Amino acid sequence: MGCLFIFFVIAAGQFAPAQAAPAEPQAQAEQAKSERAYSLPPDKLEKAKALNKIRLALDIGGSVWSLLFLWWLLASRTAARLEHWTERRTNRRWVQGLLFFAAFIFISAVASLPLDMLGHAASRHYGISVQGWGGWFGDQGKGLGLALVGALVFLLFNWIVRRWPRTYWFGAWMVTLPLMVIVTMGSPYVEPLFNQYEPLKTNHAELVDKLEKVVARTGTDIPPDRMFLMKASLKTNGLNAYVSGMGPTKRIVVWDTTAGRVPDDEVMLVFGHESGHYVLHHIVKGLAISGVCFFFVFWACARVAEWMARRFGVRWGIEPRENLAPIATRTGFLVLVLVVSVVSFLGDPVSNTVSRYFEHQADVYGQEAIHGLVADPQKTAVAGFNHLGEAWLEDPEPNAFIEFWLYSHPSVQNRANFAAHYDPWANGGRGEFFKN
Repeated sequence: MGCLFIFFVIAAGQFAPAQAAPAEPQAQAEQAKSERAYSLPPDKLEKAKALNKIRLALDIGGSVWSLLFLWWLLASRTAARLEHWTERRTNRRWVQGLLFFAAFIFISAVASLPLDMLGHAASRHYGISVQGWGGWFGDQGKGLGLALVGALVFLLFNWIVRRWPRTYWFGAWMVTLPLMVIVTMGSPYVEPLFNQYEPLKTNHAELVDKLEKVVARTGTDIPPDRMFLMKASLKTNGLNAYVSGMGPTKRIVVWDTTAGRVPDDEVMLVFGHESGHYVLHHIVKGLAISGVCFFFVFWACARVAEWMARRFGVRWGIEPRENLAPIATRTGFLVLVLVVSVVSFLGDPVSNTVSRYFEHQADVYGQEAIHGLVADPQKTAVAGFNHLGEAWLEDPEPNAFIEFWLYSHPSVQNRANFAAHYDPWANGGRGEFFKN
């Protein structure tokens, strides 16, 4: 995020297969379709095209809307009036800050609610979500409750700006590093607020036995008591599995829509993929990359935000208090939030590029991890990606630029195509991560 200052990214195009001789358009279409490792039947393809247009509109629209809304809070002096309101409520500075930032988080959540509702309505319409509106609003309320804890974080960062007006960006960076670790390690304790979990071996003992073979092959320290089944079927028809936590809290979660719904060989592939994230230290590497990027991002954003607060401060109602710089006031602090949000949006292609690289590595690792444990790793991987894409109605032909900018994972088509041709063991070769 924001790593545009460090990385230069080149987006590679897709290679078109060569043809021996010209063919009729219909024949060309049939040949191209047969050469794609991931495809959908006509009825689902039409739905996937329509749904992905909605997803794209909501994704981009939501990001732009959040930035415009934050700008409006400042330009309309709504933020300044809110700061004055909190000061009339109490004389205690820290209480004023809590009220101000909690109100800011609440207002922002309400502003984004209509787009979130459209997204859920589309997911229900196309059969991805099965969650009713009551449960959905309940999850939104829980999410808002957790988000309000962020008022304490905002209060802390605002205090840092006040305390060290010249080097606050460095202090904010120092605090961000342990916060990222705490959030990563603490996520397994938060997830049960939104979903139900049980030990995977409770109803899938045979599957656990197979997964333990993958554990033995990968050398990961993930015993059965760290394998969980999430009852995702209460909310969605999608397929998924994921890694969560770090160190003593690390665990692997398999959705109940995946376990028992697709062949065990494919679940072993997913488990191998998720194990790859641990073995290849993707979580630690991700935190390290983010930490380095944030150092430069915070420094640059601080300079820009200070200029904006001086340039637009009077117009936005930012009033220096007690010999503080404009950026040190609560309204002025939102200018810093705005700048960081803009840089975050512009930095999405870079963070997503890094994420796609990690995911591709995990795909390779997963396919190699099941070599010798399943009959045909290539066939298993291709079938698994087809089941994944069909469950989520993923577009088999995504726009290359959209994939570059927005996709945190390679497209299902690219993943399936790679899996179909990845056979390092042919002619006595060996894999990238395994010797056999």
